[in-house]
Amino acid sequence: MADTTSTRRRVKLYMLNEERQWDDQGTGHVSSIFVERLKGMSLQVRSETDGTVLLESKIQPDTMYQKQQETLIVWSEAANYDLALSFQEQAGCLEIWRKICQVQGKDPSVDITQDCLIDHGEHDEEFQEDSTIEDAPDAAQEIELPPCELSKLEEIWNIFTESSIQSAPIRKEKLSMAIENSGYIKKLLDLFHMCEDLDNMEGLHHLYEIFKNIFLLNRNELFEIMFSEETIFDVIGVLEHQPSSPQPAQHRTYLKETAKFKQVVPMTNKELLNKIHQTYRVQYIQDVILPTPSVFEENHLSSLTSFIFFNKVEIVSMIQEDEKFLSSLFTQLTNDDTEEAVRRDLVLFLKEFCTFSQTLQQDSRESFFKTLSSFGVLSAIEVILGLDDPQIKSAAIDIFSYIVEFSPSTVREFIMKEGQKQDDDDLLVNLVIDQMINDPDPELGGALQLMGVLKLLIDPENMIATSNKTEKSEFLVFFYKHSMHVLTAPLYANTSEGRLSKDDFQSAQLQSLILELLTFCIEHHTFHIKNYIISKDLLRRVLLLLKSRHRFLALCALRFMRKIVGIKDDFYYRYIIKGSLFKPIVEAFLDNGTRYNLFNSAIIELFEFIKMEDIKSLCAHIVETHMKELESVNYVSTFNSLKMRYEQQQDGLKDKLFDSTSVLRNHRYRRDARTLEEEEEMWFDEDDETEDLDSMVPVSDVLRSSLDADFDQINRYIGNRKVNKDQSRESPPRLFNNRSTCININLRNNSPNTSPVGSPATSPTGSPTIPCPTPNTSPITPSEKALAAKRAGLVGLVDYPDEDSDEEEEDSETPTAKRPRLAT
Repeated sequence: MADTTSTRRRVKLYMLNEERQWDDQGTGHVSSIFVERLKGMSLQVRSETDGTVLLESKIQPDTMYQKQQETLIVWSEAANYDLALSFQEQAGCLEIWRKICQVQGKDPSVDITQDCLIDHGEHDEEFQEDSTIEDAPDAAQEIELPPCELSKLEEIWNIFTESSIQSAPIRKEKLSMAIENSGYIKKLLDLFHMCEDLDNMEGLHHLYEIFKNIFLLNRNELFEIMFSEETIFDVIGVLEHQPSSPQPAQHRTYLKETAKFKQVVPMTNKELLNKIHQTYRVQYIQDVILPTPSVFEENHLSSLTSFIFFNKVEIVSMIQEDEKFLSSLFTQLTNDDTEEAVRRDLVLFLKEFCTFSQTLQQDSRESFFKTLSSFGVLSAIEVILGLDDPQIKSAAIDIFSYIVEFSPSTVREFIMKEGQKQDDDDLLVNLVIDQMINDPDPELGGALQLMGVLKLLIDPENMIATSNKTEKSEFLVFFYKHSMHVLTAPLYANTSEGRLSKDDFQSAQLQSLILELLTFCIEHHTFHIKNYIISKDLLRRVLLLLKSRHRFLALCALRFMRKIVGIKDDFYYRYIIKGSLFKPIVEAFLDNGTRYNLFNSAIIELFEFIKMEDIKSLCAHIVETHMKELESVNYVSTFNSLKMRYEQQQDGLKDKLFDSTSVLRNHRYRRDARTLEEEEEMWFDEDDETEDLDSMVPVSDVLRSSLDADFDQINRYIGNRKVNKDQSRESPPRLFNNRSTCININLRNNSPNTSPVGSPATSPTGSPTIPCPTPNTSPITPSEKALAAKRAGLVGLVDYPDEDSDEEEEDSETPTAKRPRLAT
């Protein structure tokens, strides 16, 4: 088992991926033990979190292990499967290195355990019978380098050129070992000083090619020598004399005089300081000095990339572990007494620190940002964004972007917590929005960056939902309450007078960014953004932007409308119809004329979408309101098809209404009086106890007109029955279920609820009551009956004269009070 109580064997395990980048496989403790399954001594790494095995690798006697930078051991398990152990302490690295050398029988003082030898036995079949031993390269033969003299420079250049790329890997390996073992790099640098003093350009050009080929050997041990504090500036001096350049470059002058390192917070760790200097200079060599590698050379500098990568990992780790340094850094950042120049340097340092963290793997980055959060990095950014220095604000935005990209939930949690104790103007998210709105860059580069950051913050896809907490609902409610008005303020301000107050390029660019964010909200925040748009009448303001002389802004407004229509929400459709919000679109379309451009096509596509998706309400609104203006557009069939679709819908509606009235009329002409009586009783008594007249759906005008004659007959029928009742018998007819005969008919849009003279008052529900005689009243007169029918807006059904004789034969009891209702 690994000694988990000690940091001596604490390591990070890395694996080289296909893009030649090192992936962090986890942190744990390494040990060299005998593994029965592998039948040999093996390197085993167990995770420091849960104790699981991250690595079990048998130490093979012929595997080439390399020790780099005193804390790294690198080897290859198989083709394209490179592994690396990065030790926290040098002592742990040396201990494991000795175990590896012991298994392989090597001297622990070496930095590489094996020579790359080719086993020709496995490839004998590839040689033809007429091959001779002279045809194969003498790969295993040691390379003897000529002495470092001016007269031998061309010979040295030829050897390095032949061995750099085209030769076999074994020859490159032999050349690397020869350079390392003989101290050849320092000898070549001495020769460089001689050539530079003598102004020997030919020799300087040869030295440039020699050192370029040394880089292409891709050996970490050679990089360690060249990038040491004593030799790195001489190597840079050699690389200044590129043969294709007429004048030597001034890289050393730039690095020594122009590029100065500022210690904004004093660093007491000398190793950290040296590592920072070295990393900056090596990065400069890779990015600026070395020529861009060709297709055949791009994989020959992977060790240089790895060298920089591991340096940055070490720098971040050392700073992260220095609590005193970080505490001093953030204290000065947030202190009101800190000078602006010092604060600027502190912010730029923090930005560079966060930039280095981008090379870390997921686990390491999580630890890094947790450390920054514990020291109040978001509060510091909040303070910085309140300053007037554009350079400081720009750096703070970069830092904020790094944090949001890695952990948006951390930022959302901070924003909601501060919202409980701060005003809206001081919230971090509102400061970010304000910075986006007031970006001094004419091209709004910073605003564009912040728009992407805000998208990440309000994106429900990366919001966490747990059993007792839903980040999506909580944060979106908070955002729409405290921040949405800040985001839309420029849009409302520019359209406050029903027209565009400003239409310059920068204002148009800003409003297009705001519209892009709002369009994103329509797609992802269906409920919250819908309430905001309808309550604030936002769409009407947006459509004013169709009049902008900047076509990209008009297209953004049109895209906003298209997204709303594409949601297929009836609330949006009713809002559009009620506000006549297609009017500005039709006007913009007609103003564009017959010009065949993107704006024209986008508007036509909007109408085409409504037709193809058969959105009936919008189709009817467009045809009924705007077809006169659009019917002359015949270069596309969209509007004619839209009109035909509308007419088909109307024909279908008429057919349905006709079928409904036909059913009623078929029931009206029954000849069986008893059947009619029973059906009428069921019709009048249905849901009499529970139905609420106020909740009824209003009858359409078409249906009401088709039923006028039926209701007229109902009134006549009731009147005749009452006359017969008073003349022949005292009991009421069965048709009215032995109760008093008052029919309430409630239709919306009827005449005022006034009762005729001598009739009962209007019912409590406000429905006009058709007067009916009671045992203590006389029969209604024809004029009263006509007046009641006119006020009710109804006409009764057909009277059946032969029913009176049937009714007279039946006995009935005293009627009880009840008002049968007619559902319409």
